[in-house]
Amino acid sequence: MNIGEVIKKHRKEKGITQEQMATYLGVTPPAVNKWENGVSQTKGY
Repeated sequence: MNIGEVIKKHRKEKGITQEQMATYLGVTPPAVNKWENGVSQTKGY
């Protein structure tokens, strides 16, 4: 399971939309979409 699948799984378990998750994290909805679809990766700090 890649990080995008993990993000999507947990988001859906919480019953929130990508838009809601983006608001909680202070990012744009397209960023969440890219993470979930493997287009963009989060940086591991």
